[in-house]
Amino acid sequence: MKTQKETEIIIIGGSAGSLQVIIEMVKNLDDDISIPVLLVIHRKAQATNILQTLLQQFTHLPVIEIEDKTELQNGKIYIVPADYHLLFENKKNLSLDSSEKMNYSRPSIDVTFKSAAEIYGEKMIGILLSGANADGVEGLAYIKKNNGLVWIQDPETAEVDYMPRHAVEEINYDLIIKPSNLANLINQL
Repeated sequence: MKTQKETEIIIIGGSAGSLQVIIEMVKNLDDDISIPVLLVIHRKAQATNILQTLLQQFTHLPVIEIEDKTELQNGKIYIVPADYHLLFENKKNLSLDSSEKMNYSRPSIDVTFKSAAEIYGEKMIGILLSGANADGVEGLAYIKKNNGLVWIQDPETAEVDYMPRHAVEEINYDLIIKPSNLANLINQL
């Protein structure tokens, strides 16, 4: 497994069935993690950010919904806002994009994985959780092409197994994860 110095960011993509996995992970993350954790979750556009409020109840780490030109900081959990794609300008600066949906989704996990892989290369981990479409699979392939690590939720543990099952069949992954062990794996980095 890569060491803490080598991994500079973790990006987690999820859709239907991923919320409970994310809540459990957030509950069990150490308060002193030294890298940003970024969440790309398929959800409907809403006037209020219920997800940020929900997740903040389970952690002492700051949970931040990304705005255009947000600057990444270590030890924080970031949520891509509904109805925007997330792009990396560089290792610290993020931008939001409202171009067409990809895989019926905005935010698209593929768009964020690909953008991050171009910037972080081998210093990132992309994680794909439960979901009902193929979003994230192309992005994971791009992460591998750029020497990053790919973790996929065990399809047998996924509430909706289409996304992780498709990824397991298509991608040369590094690790199959069980939801109960996700936070522990991140804490060890």
